[in-house]
Parts: sequence; C-alpha cells; structure tokens
Amino acid sequence: MSSLIPGHTTHTEHRSTPLSDRKLLMWIFLASDCMFFAALIGTYLVYNGRSLVGPYPTDILDIPLTTVSTFVLLMSSFLMVLALHAIRMNDIPKFRLWTLGVAFFGSIFLGFQVYEFSHFIYEGLTLQQNLFGSTFFTLTGTHGVHVTIGVLWLLSLLIISYVRPMTSQDALSVEIAGLYWHFVDIVWIVIFTAVYLVEFI
Repeated sequence: MSSLIPGHTTHTEHRSTPLSDRKLLMWIFLASDCMFFAALIGTYLVYNGRSLVGPYPTDILDIPLTTVSTFVLLMSSFLMVLALHAIRMNDIPKFRLWTLGVAFFGSIFLGFQVYEFSHFIYEGLTLQQNLFGSTFFTLTGTHGVHVTIGVLWLLSLLIISYVRPMTSQDALSVEIAGLYWHFVDIVWIVIFTAVYLVEFI
C-alpha cells in the first residue's frame, strides 16, 4: 500500500505460501498429472478382464523381470535425494555423480520397458489386438514418456554444471527436478501394483 506522504512510498509484499513460484507451479503440474494418471489407471482397471481375444495379462506378464526394473527405478529416487543433498552442500563432484546415477538408472528402466514392449509385440499383443493391449500400452507408454523427460531433464542439469559453475543457489532447480522424478517413481509403484501384481493375487 502506498503512503499518502508525497515522495515516500512503502511496498509490502505478502505471500500466501512459503513456496517459491517455481515450486508452486511444479506442485500444480504434478497435481494435474496425478489426475491424468488416475484416469489412465482407472480406465485400465475398468476394462481389465474384458478382452475377448488373447494374449491375456497372465499369458505374458513377467513379474520377476518387472520387479527388477521397479527396484532399479526406486533406487534412482534414493540417488536423487543424494544429488539434492550434494548440491545443497556445494559438493558439485558428488552432485554430478549422483545425478548421472539417477539418469543411468532411469535409462536402465527404459531399457527394460523397451525389451518388454518388444517381447509383448512378438507374442502378438499390440494396441489394436484387444482391450488389454490398448490400455496397457497407453498407460505404461505414457509413464515411459515421463521417465524419458525426467532423464533428459537430469542430463541437462548435469551438462549445465559443466557449462557454468553451480552452487547451492541452484538447489531449487535440482529440487524441482527431484519432485518430478519422485512423482514418476510413485506413479510406477501404483501402476506396478494395479497392472502386474493384481493379476496374480
């Protein structure tokens, strides 16, 4: 509010949240993305078991293989925590190491997914084959795109650390990337449970 005294102005900034604008925008995006994935998972569950022709989930889903890829993705979240801690401590070498580790583990997960998709297609499961194929590839493929974006994001932060000096002041950028990565991991846990584990319970 401006003062009535000529030449004397007071500016007071009031924030309704302690979050930075960038972090707030990320939380809003994640909330909307959460609803998007909820719709995809809900669609998969609604049409689960309604395929008129095979192959069916129990015919081709490989629980041990997917369990390994899930473990790899979960471990990447642990490395993401270490990367954020390192940048906050101004330990750039360790930040680079852990960030590269997250991107590497994410790439391994994507490799598992590419192998799985190739195997399913070889077994006759495609988007057009049945309801299972349509909902499965749409759901897991969308998640795979999210993981790919996360890997590219982290690699860009890694490259930036070599292009210009990074300090603890850049921790917010890393934290926002970390929020996205943890979200992607949590979503996969839900997908793994709904798509893979439920079929064999």
